[in-house]
Amino acid sequence: MKVRVRWTDHMSFVAETGSGHSVVMDGPPDHGGRNLAARPMEMVLAGLGGCSAFDIVNTLTKARQAVAHCEVKLDAQRADTVPAVFTKIHLHFILAGAGLDPSRVKRAVELSVEKYCSVIMMLRDRVEITYDYEVQTELRATS
Repeated sequence: MKVRVRWTDHMSFVAETGSGHSVVMDGPPDHGGRNLAARPMEMVLAGLGGCSAFDIVNTLTKARQAVAHCEVKLDAQRADTVPAVFTKIHLHFILAGAGLDPSRVKRAVELSVEKYCSVIMMLRDRVEITYDYEVQTELRATS
């Protein structure tokens, strides 16, 4: 896997992935950025959410569960000193679908967080990672 990150101007960067996609990152104004895109650490957190959601949807689909909605809300805390690494991350999974079996959802979440999510596996020895989940019988708006 390869990625190329290129500085564009101010504190903006473009990451070009080996799969042919581009992502823009920017810093906050107090560090010379213009707040035009996500911060690099937000990208790490987004990658964690995407990785775990991918695992869960994949596992439930293989189990013939009718997943209609999968959302992950992540809440992270960072160290107060440089480097400002993540110290705690909490994942809250929200799943919905007709007839979803709560025991299969529980197992899919556990498998992702405890075994399959590559991003979690990279972080878990240095970051306290916790999680919970909910199964909605009907899709409700979440904020």
